[in-house]
Amino acid sequence: MTARRGVPGLDVPDARGRTGLDRVGRDLTGNADVVVRDVELLAAGWHVLRRTTFDYRDSHGRWSTQQRETYDRGDGATILLYDPARRTVLLTRQFRFPVYVNGHPDGRFIEAAAGLLDADDPLTAIRRETEEELGVTLGEVEHVFDLWMSPGSVTERLYFYAAPYAQADRTGAGGGLAAEGEDIEVLELDIDDALARVTSGEIADAKTVLLLQWAVLSGPFGADASVRVASGVDDGNAGLHQVPHHA
Repeated sequence: MTARRGVPGLDVPDARGRTGLDRVGRDLTGNADVVVRDVELLAAGWHVLRRTTFDYRDSHGRWSTQQRETYDRGDGATILLYDPARRTVLLTRQFRFPVYVNGHPDGRFIEAAAGLLDADDPLTAIRRETEEELGVTLGEVEHVFDLWMSPGSVTERLYFYAAPYAQADRTGAGGGLAAEGEDIEVLELDIDDALARVTSGEIADAKTVLLLQWAVLSGPFGADASVRVASGVDDGNAGLHQVPHHA
């Protein structure tokens, strides 16, 4: 009899050294109306696709057995860099095959800098990504909010940040890591130009649209921004910190 071979990602390490990928979600206890019965590993490439079977009690008290597929790519972080004096923002443009194959004209997508956390905490990760993609060394960073971007199928939680920049903070060329296949163009846009590109559809990235709208509603380009900076008021996630630039 042929011995059973191990399954990568389950009982033997996959290409990223992971095992036990079918254990995620089995110990959830936060919702008494959900009882997880089984977790199947469907694919484990760079990211992980699972199918979970669970019992669910609806608002009428009726139980049913359901299945959901979840795509786990880890959590991420994104940031909007802004120059309040010149009313500019720093964004990126790079080729994104998923949008290209789903109707984008050329796949060259304009976005705020972002990246996966990997083994880092969100703030450390966004500092890393900002240096790699934009060539900017950050000083103090403002946490804006955290959002799940596609809760019907993708597990990723995205941590949103903002920070001022000056020309002196641009300590590198940016462009991403060539070893990881990144070919990133750095774009400096007037905030009004950026908003016009949202209206025209040229900027169609959800995280970027959210950060731009935050910036003009309650962030650095909002009507009360100068008042809050002058008074030193920090009203939480929506507040603007008066941050010294790096020399």
